[in-house]
Amino acid sequence: MEAINSSDNSLVSDEVLQQVRVDLEGIGFEVETGKKKAELIQVPVLFGLNGSIEKSFNADAYNPNTGTVLEVEAGRAVANNQFLKDLFQACMMQNVNYLIIAVRNYYRGYDDFAKILLFFDTLYASGRLQLPLTGILIIGY
Repeated sequence: MEAINSSDNSLVSDEVLQQVRVDLEGIGFEVETGKKKAELIQVPVLFGLNGSIEKSFNADAYNPNTGTVLEVEAGRAVANNQFLKDLFQACMMQNVNYLIIAVRNYYRGYDDFAKILLFFDTLYASGRLQLPLTGILIIGY
């Protein structure tokens, strides 16, 4: 999708999410619409008495039918290790089987997509850390 191609555009993550919102909703995702509490997608992490939610994490998009969380990252994906926070949170979320991280191919002269891909390749190849997720998909834009 040319509108979000990081070679030609410098959109922030919310703008990228806005560009793909309709398509995501069309395949069953609930998509964040803003930063107010009612506009966020909260996925439960910890339950308390009578099943009340004590802790939840926000996701950019969530498909409850497939248990898929989508996080769209822009500039801080690698620089601030945001992709690691996304991984941790997805592992803690209830009823989440899959994590999708959409990340810029190019950011300030660096290939963030390739860096994150190498990290996950290394994680899986080492076999030293077992994750509770069925799959992880990294999308470069």
